[in-house]
Amino acid sequence: MNVLGIDIGGTKCALTVASVEQGQVKFLHKESFATADFRTTLDEIVSRAKALVSGYEGMAAAGVSCGGPLDSRKGVIMSPPNLPGWDDVHIVDILETELGIPVAIQNDANACALAEWKFGAGRGTRNMVFMTFGTGLGAGLIIDGKLYAGTNDNAGEVGHIRLADYGPVGFGKSGSYEGFCSGGGIAQLAKAALAERFQMGQSVSWCRPEQLQEVTARMVAQAASEGDETALSIMKTSARKMGFGISLLIDILNPEVIVLGSIYARNEELMRPYIYEVIEKEALGLSAKVCCVKAAELGESVGDYAAVSVAVNTLSL
Repeated sequence: MNVLGIDIGGTKCALTVASVEQGQVKFLHKESFATADFRTTLDEIVSRAKALVSGYEGMAAAGVSCGGPLDSRKGVIMSPPNLPGWDDVHIVDILETELGIPVAIQNDANACALAEWKFGAGRGTRNMVFMTFGTGLGAGLIIDGKLYAGTNDNAGEVGHIRLADYGPVGFGKSGSYEGFCSGGGIAQLAKAALAERFQMGQSVSWCRPEQLQEVTARMVAQAASEGDETALSIMKTSARKMGFGISLLIDILNPEVIVLGSIYARNEELMRPYIYEVIEKEALGLSAKVCCVKAAELGESVGDYAAVSVAVNTLSL
């Protein structure tokens, strides 16, 4: 069975053909192009997709992964901030008419959740939470063996939860889950901690005062891995807040596994003890006992798997 994955992004779009057999994926073809204006980009997607559907036998379905907001049930893209001009675009209807095969769409967090559930760290589970933990913090929820998107596709926006009255800003909210547990949030924590040190005439080896505004989460993680105490303190703060948020999800959803992407996948050894330290204190014991926290397995290939997984999920519903 061949399927087509279409990833629509703010800077580039990618189309992937994959063969899926007995839970295994074999990628047959991938091509990408720079995202331009709405009409040019849509026409290019349709043209390339039609060529791929006609070029591969047995194309069973297509899946679209795209940043929200969108309506997955109606197949409509609804003005994503990173896609100017994509206003009320009935992408599923357009592609089904042009390609002659079933098409489905999910936002990128849900698509990645499907990917990790079907082919990654969540394989074999019925209840799983996937959290991006990258530039931002969003979640995809697998509940009782199905993707749960909510009433209007807003389920899983855990980054909006406020964990503290004050703190780094994420989702436009000071002290939010995303503020503490994202690349941008870790950078904010670092800038505040370093500003304090610099004002006291102290220094750190990995950042000079004139570089303060250039600090990134990757820089902090690298310094922490090398034993810098300031960087370690920042990463511990993020990990403990992640543990607190996970405890809430464990108590509410009772999942088997929580899969964490990007930042955790690269820093699991450093962050894992502090996450579990909080879970042991905060989460309901019976629920925590049956839940484990895992690093995402698909790594940099998750985008390829994501849109393909949307197509596979359509066929298995």
